Amino acid sequence: MDQECSTCALYCQTLHFCMKKELSDGADILFSVQDGYNLHMKRLCGIDEAGRGPLAGPMVMAGVVLPEIIDGLDDSKRLTEKEREELFEIITDNASFHIVTIDAAAIDKTGISACLIGGLKEIISALEADSYIFDGNSTFGIKKLKCKIKADIEIPEVSAASILAKVTRDRIMVKMGEKYPLYGFEKNKGYGTRSHIEAIEKNGYSPIHRRSFKIRYLREPTLF
Repeated sequence: MDQECSTCALYCQTLHFCMKKELSDGADILFSVQDGYNLHMKRLCGIDEAGRGPLAGPMVMAGVVLPEIIDGLDDSKRLTEKEREELFEIITDNASFHIVTIDAAAIDKTGISACLIGGLKEIISALEADSYIFDGNSTFGIKKLKCKIKADIEIPEVSAASILAKVTRDRIMVKMGEKYPLYGFEKNKGYGTRSHIEAIEKNGYSPIHRRSFKIRYLREPTLF
């Protein structure tokens, strides 16, 4: 067996080992050994979101198709803000990408799952690829889509998408912090920190809060 074939065999064995546990869980994971091998030969679109769970602000989704691997890519949460900002510029300068921003009003009106489905479909429609991979454990019934837990760590295209989504959303929340200074959005990014919940109790909801996201033990201000 020559060196190239030996490397290929080792890759497939390693991939099979990595996928075995996930496939046995019965979750909506649609990868196979052949899928993984073909990632290096197909045009792959990685998709991720930022802001699914906060109390305020938008959810941002991004899809990325990389013409070549970019050094330093990782799950956006494992990178520093400086690293994310630098990689954001590199990705947007060199890759095909599409970013979807879904505001709090839309989330309240249709629900987070419907918004995710709409964002996924928009990205798939906007970016041409042979395969579409979403970080997580559900394809939400979208036939073209595959999913994988921790894809944002293991698949460069999804890592790139996670960076675009997070940087875009963080920039929005910094601006919202300037517009609504009572809530500390520039620091908490809309997540339910203690100081953020206390600010809601004192000042009520802002226009960018998700009213459909109920906060346990919240004491809302009254007139009496």
